[in-house]
Amino acid sequence: MNIKKQTSINTSLETRESVLTGELRNQIDAIWNAFWSGGISNPLEVLEQITYLLFIRRLDELQTLEENKSNRTGKPIERRIFPEGKDQEDRLWDDLRWSRFKQKSPAEMFSIMGERIFPFLQKLGEEGSTYAGHMKEARFTIPTGALLSKVVDLLDAVPMQNRDTKGDIYEYMLGKLATAGTNGQFRTPRHIIQLMVEITKPTAKDVICDPANGTAGFLVQACEYLRKSDPTLLTDPGRKREKDHFNHGLFHGFDFDSTMLRIGSMNMLLHGVEDPNISYRDSLSDEVSDIENRYTLILANPPFAGSLDYEATSQKLQRIVKTKKTELLFLALFLQLLKPGGRAAVIVPDGVLFGSSKAHKELRRSLVEDHFLEGVVSLPSGVFKPYAGVSTAILLFTKTGKGGTEKVWFYDMQADGWSLDDKRNPLLPIEKTGPTPNTDLGEGEHEKNNLPDCLKRWAERNSSELDRPRTEQSFCVRKEEIQEQEYDLSLNRYKEIVYEKVEHRPPLEILAELRELESKISKGMDELEEMLK
Repeated sequence: MNIKKQTSINTSLETRESVLTGELRNQIDAIWNAFWSGGISNPLEVLEQITYLLFIRRLDELQTLEENKSNRTGKPIERRIFPEGKDQEDRLWDDLRWSRFKQKSPAEMFSIMGERIFPFLQKLGEEGSTYAGHMKEARFTIPTGALLSKVVDLLDAVPMQNRDTKGDIYEYMLGKLATAGTNGQFRTPRHIIQLMVEITKPTAKDVICDPANGTAGFLVQACEYLRKSDPTLLTDPGRKREKDHFNHGLFHGFDFDSTMLRIGSMNMLLHGVEDPNISYRDSLSDEVSDIENRYTLILANPPFAGSLDYEATSQKLQRIVKTKKTELLFLALFLQLLKPGGRAAVIVPDGVLFGSSKAHKELRRSLVEDHFLEGVVSLPSGVFKPYAGVSTAILLFTKTGKGGTEKVWFYDMQADGWSLDDKRNPLLPIEKTGPTPNTDLGEGEHEKNNLPDCLKRWAERNSSELDRPRTEQSFCVRKEEIQEQEYDLSLNRYKEIVYEKVEHRPPLEILAELRELESKISKGMDELEEMLK
């Protein structure tokens, strides 16, 4: 199946940019500029080549850790990445390690990279981690030894020991990819991802999936949320099973773009997830449609209005909803992938909420009648600028198969903390952006950032929110009313607008004033005419 892809791209040019020092940002910019001046101008290709070099560097770091552990314990190395001794052509295997490789001359470095390191990585991909698996199709495209040597030197100077710093650096690079706005990539703003994660509150027992994975923005944010909300998860020796689940079973993503698979896997790796299950799959094909009742949480921004190869689309999904629209097929897929009791926060175009086709109505009916539709958050139309001005919403639901919807909570988000034009500049200091700002918002600042208010009201959806009038920014609508409106889920269908009464002057009074003005004008013209005679 061929979908013209929009990918969830997580960008650090928003809430995390401030974490990086100006010096670090300058170092990353220098690497980026080196590629551009060296003849590689495609931002996706730049990021891909940097990703390979980061992986090579990480392999050396992992082997060094194993060697240090072996020296401390006196036991043999448990996991040797680079073989000992020499290869069949009497060349040292250690020359492939970053710590040795970076000391070579540009010509030697270029030769080792193309003739030895890449074949080694591709062979490594036959077994091992998710990322190593995606290296099988990797291509080395740096054109000269001089450029390779310059980039290696610049990259080697970037500190990558701290996990938070590694993640921030990579997200800063992803931000460059997002701002370039090329290759069909479609950025999901980080603060919107954060809101969706904060609403769904992932736990260490969840099995999370993004079937439109892209650069793994949703999975990375879920990972960061777990580290913050459950500090002992990865440090308590008594929680080894949960730690293993975190590294090997908690995070799942599908994508059919091999470059995005490598970038997404590296993003997770640099955020401290050793082996996320990010795999090559066409989410709407028969291959994936055989997966049912597997995940407890889905976070996604699936493709809107993608071009669809009808024949290759899952027949199972087509039986659920007969349509070519990818956003509807993805909604059907989410319901299939979720376990009973599994929850979802997904972005959909507004057309899903009010579309009049049989497929639109049936999907909405199913969400309301067969499952538990909890909320609809209407997003400002400029959220995805400069790439698209499409109006979107976040759907929040739980798969039950037995209904459960009694009322639906609606929130009308009018500002997300950033300008809604093509520039998307912050309207507030960075520490006051996002759904959980570091500093409380002051008077008048809610009008610039609705996210904290949205999160607060969501938590009160079963209490004080029930009594809010329809004229406010959020309110609840009973299922019976939604049924009467043919399951229309657009906020404006139910929102009440209060019109201010405007007192107008009597028409005769206005006419009298006009006559008086006309008289004054006429008198003035007569006087002027006399002066000119």
